[in-house]
Amino acid sequence: MSGHQHDEGHTVAGWASSAIAMVGAAVAGAGIAGWSPGIWAGSAVTALAPLVAWSLHLAGWGKPPGVRAADQWGLHVRDRTARGGHAGCLGCRLAGRRGVSVRTDGPPEPAVTAARAGT
Repeated sequence: MSGHQHDEGHTVAGWASSAIAMVGAAVAGAGIAGWSPGIWAGSAVTALAPLVAWSLHLAGWGKPPGVRAADQWGLHVRDRTARGGHAGCLGCRLAGRRGVSVRTDGPPEPAVTAARAGT
């Protein structure tokens, strides 16, 4: 049995952006130690980390705000509600998503089908 019984938010977006930030910090550290372009290169790489996290979150590889269900805790579980945006999510609002989850894993709900049919 796992040692943790709560959602820690381990996602592809989180791990990828953390790795990019770590590489950027290492390059900047090399710049501080004497490699003159390192500070600027490391700063540029570090600045990419939140952009990568945001784009992966919007693609469904991040975590919606709040606690997820236990079956959604896995690292490689994709968030199927990301396309419609998450209510209360700043990243989704910045991307222009309205924050209403849209189901993408099954047939549309009857109300949606009726609205598209014009009834």
